[in-house]
Amino acid sequence: MATNLSSPPPPTAPTGGSWNIVHGLLGRVPRLNINLSKFQTVVGFTAGVLSIVGALLAVPNYFKPAIGKGEVVAVVIDANTEKAVSNATVEILTLNNAVVTTLNSGFFGKASSTLEEGQYRVRVKHPKFGAEVRHVQVVSGQTAEIRVQLHSGASAPLNEAVNAVKRLFGN
Repeated sequence: MATNLSSPPPPTAPTGGSWNIVHGLLGRVPRLNINLSKFQTVVGFTAGVLSIVGALLAVPNYFKPAIGKGEVVAVVIDANTEKAVSNATVEILTLNNAVVTTLNSGFFGKASSTLEEGQYRVRVKHPKFGAEVRHVQVVSGQTAEIRVQLHSGASAPLNEAVNAVKRLFGN
């Protein structure tokens, strides 16, 4: 009987326990000539890039209003100078004059709030100006921007209240 020495013998199942089975299977895997520290560097770099990309893809979802909610932005300006009015009190009320939220306008005269869909009344007050009231419709997923021009001088109701107090104290 002649044997062919040029070809390897057919694979046989290793015997002698699970360690021999694993060792036999690993013996058939081609060896990669990669340094472990280089491999760790590549894996770490890839994980970092994937984390950053995932975070960047998730960021826009934080700025979307919830379903059934919209945003109101009030821009408060001086009617005479057309400049922004900071520290104005912006009250958002229901149509029945119940206060929903109270905001202050920032340096650029803006105040914003996320609200349930519906109709609201916006009242803007500042000690140096008269009060102004606007109506606004909030639509889900949209931003309603209103420009409120404040006029110099106290408002008529405030003048009446001041005069009533003066009459009460005899001034």
